[in-house]
Amino acid sequence: MIEVIFFGQLTDATGVSSIMVEEVANTDMLINLMKMRYPSLASSTYMVAVNNTMVTENAIIRPGSKVAFMPPFSGG
Repeated sequence: MIEVIFFGQLTDATGVSSIMVEEVANTDMLINLMKMRYPSLASSTYMVAVNNTMVTENAIIRPGSKVAFMPPFSGG
């Protein structure tokens, strides 16, 4: 299982703060699955982290991983 965590306005978009997902091979597969499950994510802007490491390209997800969907950070 993989834990998927949503932060900020993404919890409003999905209606949940975290879910457990059956194993997916990589972040592209997970993002597509989340967009199918939560269509409002398709119009949301977010960043993805796997096990506390930001990823900008497709990344492998191993069983037991934690994946976070986070809104963009703003400076201040």
